Amino acid sequence: MEDVIPPAHDYRTLVLCFDGTGSEFNTMNSNIGQFFTMLKKDSPNHQMVYYHLSNIVDMMIGTHFDAHVMDGYEFLMQSYQAGDRICLFGFSSGAYTARALAGMLHKVGLLPRSNHQQVPFAYKMYSQDDREGWKQSRAFKKAFSIDVNVEFVGVWDTVNTVGIVPRRLPFTRANNKIRYFRHALSLDEHRVFCHQLPDTNDDEQEIRKSKTPHARETKSHALHIAHHEKSDPSAHHHGCEELEHRFSQSMTPTDVQEVWFAGCHRDVGGGAAENGTRHSLSRISLRWMIRECFKAKTGILFHRSEFQQIGMDPRTLYPHVRQRPPALTSTSTTTSPLPRKYEADLSSPDIEDTGFVSEEQEDLADALTTIHDRLKAWPVWWILEGLPQQLRYQRDEDNAWVTKIRFAAKLFSVNLSAAGVIVHRTVKIRMEADTLRGKYQPKAKFKVEPTWVD
Repeated sequence: MEDVIPPAHDYRTLVLCFDGTGSEFNTMNSNIGQFFTMLKKDSPNHQMVYYHLSNIVDMMIGTHFDAHVMDGYEFLMQSYQAGDRICLFGFSSGAYTARALAGMLHKVGLLPRSNHQQVPFAYKMYSQDDREGWKQSRAFKKAFSIDVNVEFVGVWDTVNTVGIVPRRLPFTRANNKIRYFRHALSLDEHRVFCHQLPDTNDDEQEIRKSKTPHARETKSHALHIAHHEKSDPSAHHHGCEELEHRFSQSMTPTDVQEVWFAGCHRDVGGGAAENGTRHSLSRISLRWMIRECFKAKTGILFHRSEFQQIGMDPRTLYPHVRQRPPALTSTSTTTSPLPRKYEADLSSPDIEDTGFVSEEQEDLADALTTIHDRLKAWPVWWILEGLPQQLRYQRDEDNAWVTKIRFAAKLFSVNLSAAGVIVHRTVKIRMEADTLRGKYQPKAKFKVEPTWVD
C-alpha cells in the first residue's frame, strides 16, 4: 500500500509552515511541528515544504517579522512553477506571518526566480500603504511579478505579537486571492494578544457583538478576518481598508471557516503538552485542520503511517472524506462497537498498536484533558498585560469601523452573541462531562446557540 495520501498528482504543492511558539523544536512541539512531521518531504517534483520557527523575542514583540515574511517569499520565488498550489500554515505569530505572506503575494505578486535583490524592495512596496504606495505596487506587480493565488491558508490562534509596534500590514484581513481559509480559535485564552474583549457595561455590548466569528464574511465575500488585531491607529486603518478595497480588482469568494475550540492558546495550537502525550486538547484542532485539507482537495501529501499518531484513520480521509459518526460522551458506553465502516482494523498497516480504536474515542479522551493557562504558569506575561491596547473592530450591523482603548488587564472575556458562531463539537463534550473537577464553562460566553461542527 502506498505510504503517501493522496498519491502523487499532476501538480505540485508548495507547503509553508510558520511556527510562532517562541521555542526551539524540542519536547513540546506545536501543531505546526506535528503537521510538518506528517508531510512528504523527499519528492520535490510533487511537493516542496518549508518550515520557519520564531524565537521568543519575535513572538512577544515581532522584532524580525519582516525577515520572516521575506524568507517565506524567497522560498516561493525560488520554488514556484506554473500550476503549483501554494498552501500556508501558521500558529500564533506564525499565523500572522502566513497571512502577511498571502497579503504580499496578493499586492505585489511573486518575483521570478533569482531576483533576490528585489525582495526587500517588494516587501517595502507591500508595506507602504499610502495612496502613492498602492499605485506603485500595482505598477510593480504588472512590470516585474507573476500573479499567483494561494490555495489554502490554515492557521491556529492568530497573534500579531503583543502590540508594541502599532501597525497592520495590507491584506492580512482581506485577501480575495485565497481560495480556502481555516482558523482554529481558543475559547479560554485571556492574554492581551488574543481575542478577548471587555465585559463591563451596557455601553460596550456593541464590541461583544461585533467580534463574533462568521462562517462566511462580508457581503463582498472577500476574506475578512479581524481577530487579534490591535494597536492600529484609526486613520491608518481606515485609509488602508479603503485602499485595499479600491485596488482589489476581483472579488473571488473565499471559502472561510473559523472554529472555536476548548482551551487556551497552546491547548489549541499545540505545545502545552510533552511530545508523545497520549491525549491532549491540541490534537483535536490538528485533526480538524488536516480533515479540512482533504475536504478542500488541496493535494497536500501526507505520510499515511503518521495518522494514527494523532488519532486518525487515513481511510476516513482518502479516497473520500467520510461523514463522521455521532460524537461519544463521557456517559457513553465506549466499549460498544462502532459501525463497521468506521471501525479501525488493528491488523491494518495504517494502525499501530497504540490503543487507537476510533477518532471519536480519541476526541472524547482529548476533550477531557487539562487546560494550560499560560498566565498562571509564566507570570512574566503580566508585564505586557498591563499595557493599554487599542481595539479596532467592524460592527456586524453596519460594517462601520469602531476604535476603543482598553487596558489589557480587563480583557478577560468575550460574549459570542451574534449569529454564525461555529464551535467544535468536542467543546460540548467537555461542557457536558461529569468526570471533570467541576463543570467546564468556556471563558467566552455563548449568547446564542452555536453551530456545532466536527
